Amino acid sequence: MSSLSSLFGVEHPIIQAPMAGAQGAELAIAVCNAGGLGSLPCALLSPDQIRAEIEAIRRSTSKPFNLNFFCHTAPKPDYDGEATWIAKLAPYRDELGIAEATVKGGRAPFDEASCMIVEALQPPVVSFHFGLPEPHLLDRVKRTGARVISSATSAAEARWLDAQGVDAIIAQGVEAGGHRGMFVETDIANQVGTFALIPAIADAVKVPVIAAGGIGDARTINAAFTLGASAVQIGTAYLLCPESKISPLYRAALKRADGHDTVLTNVFTGRPARGIANRATRELGPISSIAPAFPNATNAMLPLRIRAEAQGSSDFTPLWSGQSPRFAREAPAGELTRDFARAVGR
Repeated sequence: MSSLSSLFGVEHPIIQAPMAGAQGAELAIAVCNAGGLGSLPCALLSPDQIRAEIEAIRRSTSKPFNLNFFCHTAPKPDYDGEATWIAKLAPYRDELGIAEATVKGGRAPFDEASCMIVEALQPPVVSFHFGLPEPHLLDRVKRTGARVISSATSAAEARWLDAQGVDAIIAQGVEAGGHRGMFVETDIANQVGTFALIPAIADAVKVPVIAAGGIGDARTINAAFTLGASAVQIGTAYLLCPESKISPLYRAALKRADGHDTVLTNVFTGRPARGIANRATRELGPISSIAPAFPNATNAMLPLRIRAEAQGSSDFTPLWSGQSPRFAREAPAGELTRDFARAVGR
């Protein structure tokens, strides 16, 4: 058993990446019951929804699980900037026959209500993205006995997390799908690949390192361990599992994609995230200087997404995926987790 397996109380050093909007409790349960650490993303859920999902997890497994939260700071109002973004998207609204310019979207940061849920329900592991919550909230999470982990995209971010007393650090390489966990770094051009990042972070911190990005078979799993990781976090490979909640349009795009089809883009939410290129990323970005700050870019993109999807198009859908979409398999998540576990040490 690896040090991370012991730390989390799981059989295998395999962590299922939390993927907001792409999964719920079902995927996490399947991974937990196969001996990995299943994760529940909470950034798109209300407090009542989080409670319901945790109850579902605990009805179906006695194994440890992870709750994941975002730690961004809500941006200050920027009415002129948001008006510019709304105007930029006007031709698409006209094309699709949409009257309303915005629909409330976005992602909620970890706050007092989230902390009260952690205190009341005491999940075994709590993970954060975009840094850590305010110190008084973090202290309360630690007092529940939860193991605390967070993502770093550089050695500098990892050192900061280590100094705050996290139990492990996720080395999120630039290959990873979904939002970059950047919180010290600001230049997307300087982001580092997984297999350069793992040893850099392992050499910089005292706590165990979890490798994320471009991992999904025996070769990549063992490369991560060779370079200093104590566990791997895998996301994209689970997206085609029956327990995943992605739409048929998303599934079709993922099946067609290869490593050259993904881009880092901010046009869907206002923060850089990796996904499969589509019309929105090609015509508006992939990185737009006028996209409102995270998560406010979402509000004007949502009407386009909703209407386009109703018409059978993923032109305006965020199709989050890492650079290795070919690792995604149409297999039960438990089977996939056991395959990953067997790959360790090969």
